[in-house]
Amino acid sequence: MPTKTYHIGVEATMDVIGGKWKTVILCHLRHHTMRTGELSRAIPQISQKMLTQQLRELEADHIIVRQVYKEVPPRVEYHLSAYGETLVQILHELCVWGEDNVDRRRDAGEDVRILTRDDVPD
Repeated sequence: MPTKTYHIGVEATMDVIGGKWKTVILCHLRHHTMRTGELSRAIPQISQKMLTQQLRELEADHIIVRQVYKEVPPRVEYHLSAYGETLVQILHELCVWGEDNVDRRRDAGEDVRILTRDDVPD
């Protein structure tokens, strides 16, 4: 396998958690274990195909753990691995920055908001 070279550490980070959906998925999983359907409801803009692909990539990178329960019908849950837990502080800081950014934009007159859990139907 050829050597993978990065020019700066953030490139290596973004290689694992970059893209539109991975950080969103991880931010949800940093609070608790979730099933696929729960993630779909929490992130309504993501297609089932993309959600499955992103979960598989995060699992392959050992960031999340996929737990399959031998039940009928089978139950599958996802949670952060111990390695994934090392991202919690970074994810928290990204969320705080985003919330502050939304506040700043709203103060400047933009019609923008962040949904709360109460805004999302079960």
